[in-house]
Amino acid sequence: MVENNMDQTMKEEIEEIRENINADGSKTKVEEAYGDSNIQVLEGLEAVRKRPGMYIGSTSSRGLHHLVYEIVDNSIDEALAGYCTHIEVTIHQNNSITVVDDGRGMPIGMNEKLGKSTVEVIMTVLHAGGKFGGGGYKVSGGLHGVGASVVNALSETCVVEIRRNSKIYRQKFEYGNPIGGLEEVGVSEHTGTTTTFLPDKTIFDEVEYDFEILSERLRELAFLNKGLRITLTDERDEEEGKAKEESYYYEGGIKSFVEYLNRNKEVLHKEVMYIDDMKDEYIVEVAMQFNDSYSENIFSYANNIDTIEGGTHLDGFKRALTRVVNDYGRRFGHLKENDKNLSGDDIREGLTAVVSVKLTDPQFEGQTKTKLGNAEVRSIVDNIVGGALSIILEENPAIGKIVIDKALMAARAREAARKARELTRKSVLERTTLPGKLADCASKDPLESEIYIVEGDSAGGSAKQGRNRQFQAILPLRGKIMNVEKARLDKMLGSDTIRSMITAFGAGIGKDFDTTKLRYSRIIIMTDADVDGAHIRTLLLTFFYRYMRELIEKGHVYIAQPPLYKITKGKNMQYAYSDKEMEDIVESLGGKDSSIALQRYKGLGEMNASQLWETTMDPEHRILLRADIEDAKAADEIFTILMGDKVEPRREFIEKNAKLVENLDV
Repeated sequence: MVENNMDQTMKEEIEEIRENINADGSKTKVEEAYGDSNIQVLEGLEAVRKRPGMYIGSTSSRGLHHLVYEIVDNSIDEALAGYCTHIEVTIHQNNSITVVDDGRGMPIGMNEKLGKSTVEVIMTVLHAGGKFGGGGYKVSGGLHGVGASVVNALSETCVVEIRRNSKIYRQKFEYGNPIGGLEEVGVSEHTGTTTTFLPDKTIFDEVEYDFEILSERLRELAFLNKGLRITLTDERDEEEGKAKEESYYYEGGIKSFVEYLNRNKEVLHKEVMYIDDMKDEYIVEVAMQFNDSYSENIFSYANNIDTIEGGTHLDGFKRALTRVVNDYGRRFGHLKENDKNLSGDDIREGLTAVVSVKLTDPQFEGQTKTKLGNAEVRSIVDNIVGGALSIILEENPAIGKIVIDKALMAARAREAARKARELTRKSVLERTTLPGKLADCASKDPLESEIYIVEGDSAGGSAKQGRNRQFQAILPLRGKIMNVEKARLDKMLGSDTIRSMITAFGAGIGKDFDTTKLRYSRIIIMTDADVDGAHIRTLLLTFFYRYMRELIEKGHVYIAQPPLYKITKGKNMQYAYSDKEMEDIVESLGGKDSSIALQRYKGLGEMNASQLWETTMDPEHRILLRADIEDAKAADEIFTILMGDKVEPRREFIEKNAKLVENLDV
């Protein structure tokens, strides 16, 4: 409705402009607003500072941490070329970052074309570097040669030190601009590059680095580059006068990576299947191991870049795996003559795998590099994996039997799920009657409609009374839903609660899930602020992540933030969403005394309909947290720890994170 009003306003303005032209022939408003003087040419790194999101994705925490990755990627390129064995990353007290490597060091000569030192060119000119032919790097990642210059442009200060030719050279920059030239400042027996930068707080929403976020990416890079050591130091976190430090070094490379990913799961065979081969200048490395879970976790990389959308290397791997397992099953009698081939989904159930390729000229779809597009890689990976995997299964019949048995069990469950889904679709999914508990909204426009998943009938009653019936639907849940981490799809479809959600959303489930059929653009989880509420929220998120993942990936899932306190003094009533906010409000009202009434909400049912609307459901005042997947590997690990069978990892997680829990009465 708002968009229609805006369109009408624009139409009226356009008509007004046309009338002015027809009336007196004078200059139009458009001409006055858009002329030669409005065309801007951004020099040097001005474009980066003007539109940083175009280069690093965003100016949020994600973009801030991306600065570190870009400098580290340059050091990784040295490692891929065979010259770097150790990378050190340090977070300083003021949140500046230093990255040190023992590579060859940046070239320190003059660039004759630009009349500047090569160091200055690398740090101030976009698309300058050793990644565009000429033998600089055969294999490289990063931002197509804009990494170092972008980091420099978005930093208050940046200092580069180069150890090369037995000497030390230094150049300083402020806000992307050089402060003086390249200077010789000392001598050194070693080689390498040191880059120190302080992010510009006028550009980034926040400038405080998260140790865990950096740790995850640096550990991943160490896995992908066996034999490379990466050390992360945090000078902000000291114990007994010593800074916090972690070092990542994996001689096993991606084999160790798969073991790490499976560490909280029950593996079905101890040895990780590993393939490492090269064809022409294409290096293919694959590691895989099966566990007893019902989901697949395959992570693909091209030149160390996480290709989260897959690509031709992943296609080649899947094609080879499906063909080889079916051939093996028929050769050794596990599949009879009249049996259908196992599907790729059947074979990959419970598989954890890492597929890593390194190539000279990677073609990525889009600047974000989330999908590899080189057509030739598909057949190269297919041939290498197909040949090697056939040998592995023949030489390890115990593993071969485990893989076949797991796939056959998955196939039987898939068939049962298909029948259950058909029955469910006939009885529920395709019927016109929506779940009895659902209080639907009047609007049929998914873009403006939203549904609240509410814990319990009491809160559901308040929500139904307090909502805006035009665009807000309410679906109360009775009790806790099934833990889908421990159940296959066929068993899940027997749950009334899960069927109700599937029906209400209208987009299917699992492989059939289609976000274009969603009946609501926002799915909002609204649970009590206690342990049970947190558990129900986690169960729901697990369900969405495992069987409706696109809901989260496309930003449809939100978590409501009801207030924790109501503070009343006379006619003055305020709500607080945290202990700190409550204390601040009480202080502003003159401090705790008998005239202040403080109510702690433990459940949504304690609020009447008008309070629930005012604090938690009114779009003008409510607070919603959107559920996002920053890191698929970390998300999978968290769901496995919290909802899986193993108790010890869950206990360790709780003990480690207990101090971070706030505002939760246990």
